[in-house]
Amino acid sequence: MELVAFDLDGTLLNRHQRLSEYTLETLERLKSAGVFYTIATGRTRFAALPCIQGHDFPNWQIFKNGVEWWDPQQNLYRHRHLLSQSHISELLSSFEENQVTPFVFCLEDDGSHRVYHSPLSGHLSDHIANELGNHKNMSLHPLAELSHNAKITNISAMGRPEFIENIVQDTQKHSHLTAYSGGGIYNPEAFWLDIHHSNVCKGSALMELKAEIGAQTMLVFGDGDNDLSMFSVSDEAFATENALLHIKDAATDVIGHHDEDGVARYLRKRYDL
Repeated sequence: MELVAFDLDGTLLNRHQRLSEYTLETLERLKSAGVFYTIATGRTRFAALPCIQGHDFPNWQIFKNGVEWWDPQQNLYRHRHLLSQSHISELLSSFEENQVTPFVFCLEDDGSHRVYHSPLSGHLSDHIANELGNHKNMSLHPLAELSHNAKITNISAMGRPEFIENIVQDTQKHSHLTAYSGGGIYNPEAFWLDIHHSNVCKGSALMELKAEIGAQTMLVFGDGDNDLSMFSVSDEAFATENALLHIKDAATDVIGHHDEDGVARYLRKRYDL
């Protein structure tokens, strides 16, 4: 058996943050061919849902860089290496100093999510809040209400690249935290940031899934820094043409651009779909 895993933004999704008709048809052919495939993304499940509509990914899906797993067949979550308020308290001052709004994602016992945030700062934070507020299984709350017993999956934010980089540098002072950032795919001034526990990543999650299903080999597709951990443990790793140079250098090969169905076109050739 072969395990195939796709990043979403900048990889499987087009510039509209959607699966193109060509990619949707290719995924259906991949499913019919009996290939075991999944997604491994930095997005939460709820943030990914509108992006992947049109195709039911049938197997365990990996979100938040491995922190959050979802089984669509059993409607079941798994979570790995959650954070507590004490893990992030010192870091929150860095967001305030850089005028970036943190969104702290917390897991509730019923599987829903509560997101805590400081006062919104700028249109990028407004955009995140509006998007999160549209999910029925997610609610927004003031950061001051964050409980000491909260089960935190991650902190996400968007801001100007220089401010995001400042927070990344501050995160590196805490050995229990890992920060990923990137930007320019949809808006050159909007850089995203994701912070979670350092004991989990896409690579470790996929290795766990690989062992669980008994796969002999693993192929992965990505374009960003948070994909490097799965590049390092895969048998073959493919970077899209739009990826940065150091991502391409870490890949087995470079395929087409994410906005030109690069992944889907490669899959059709490789599996004769």
